[in-house]
This record gives sequence, structure tokens and C-alpha cells, in this order.
Amino acid sequence: MKLHLDIGPDLVAAMAAEVKSGEQAVTAAMREAGTGLKTDWRGQITQAGLGRRLANSIRNRTYPRSGESLNAAALVWSKASEIIRAHDTGPLIRSKDGFWLAIPTEAAGKGTRGKALTPGDWERRRGLRLRFVYRRRGPSLLVADGRLNNRGLGVASRAKTGRGRATVPIFLLVPQVKLPKRLDLARDADRAQAVVPGLIVANWLEGRLG
Repeated sequence: MKLHLDIGPDLVAAMAAEVKSGEQAVTAAMREAGTGLKTDWRGQITQAGLGRRLANSIRNRTYPRSGESLNAAALVWSKASEIIRAHDTGPLIRSKDGFWLAIPTEAAGKGTRGKALTPGDWERRRGLRLRFVYRRRGPSLLVADGRLNNRGLGVASRAKTGRGRATVPIFLLVPQVKLPKRLDLARDADRAQAVVPGLIVANWLEGRLG
């Protein structure tokens, strides 16, 4: 028995329309998955108490940038990747020079735009010298001989008699510090990846019905 397949214009058009529907379905699915993952990551960062500004560093983009494709992809990333990675992995941080990590106390205050001050920065801003205090138990200290102002910040003493002068701990010195793991971004990423096939099918069927 001999079979003959005749591919007419109608079949070619139907196949082309099906490919177009597939391109639209895959692209729409990746767009939804990327947007959903961005929303989930931003929510997780906010709930962890890391602030709206860090949460807003999460961005997403769908490829191709224009048009549709069966190979469409979504990229979700952070513009503050190092900070996000630290909270996602909970790394052990050591001093670069092998000595101490200086952890500012509340008396140290903040630098420009809320950034943490280094001991050198603090001395230049306050005009005071820091003094090392070794402690056998607990972290050693960098202290300043001054006073606490009404905002709880260590500043120079104005009293010539020494009245009100105090030794104020400005930095805690530790050899290393373990950051707590506050995020689980892989959990949301796995969930987003798992729903992609269902999104493709749903968008494909919607395209046909539409």
C-alpha cells in the first residue's frame, strides 16, 4: 500500500499558526514566572526585615526583549548581589588583614547615607583618638575618652574639669563573625521553575480559545 501526503496551503498555515501560538505561550509563561519570582524575592527580603530599598534591588527581564520565541527566558537578579548573597548564604566573615573586624556600637553613629563607619572614619569625624582595650572574655574594644551626647553618640568632652567625661565603647573587635542566613532564594526559584510547564499549557490553550 502506498501512502501519499499532500501538504496543502491550509495545513501549512495551520502549522505556522500553531508555532506562533507556541511562541506566544512560552514567552507569556516566562514573563509571568519572572515577574512572580521577582515579587516573591522582594516579599521575602522585606519580611526578613532587610528594608524596602534592598527589596527593590530585585529586577527581572524577559528575553527576547521584543517579540515572542519558543526559546524565551526570564532573568531575575539583584542590583545589590553581594549583599543579597550574604543574607542568602550566611557566610563566615573574617578580617582581610587577619586581625580584627571592627563592629560599630550605637555610640559610633552612622556615616554618609547611613553607611557604617570604620575606626579611621570615626576618628576623622569626631576628632578623637580610639584606644584599644583588650578583654580576655568577650570581644575586645576600641574606646574613646569623651562623653555620650543626648543622642547616645560618642563625642569629645567639652568640660575642662573632666566632669562628665567617660570611656565610651565605640567598636567591638572580633576575629570573625557569622552572618545569619535570613533568606532562602533557591526555594522560590525552584517553585517558579516548577510552574513554568503549567503556565505554558495554560497560555497556549488561552491563545487557542481566544
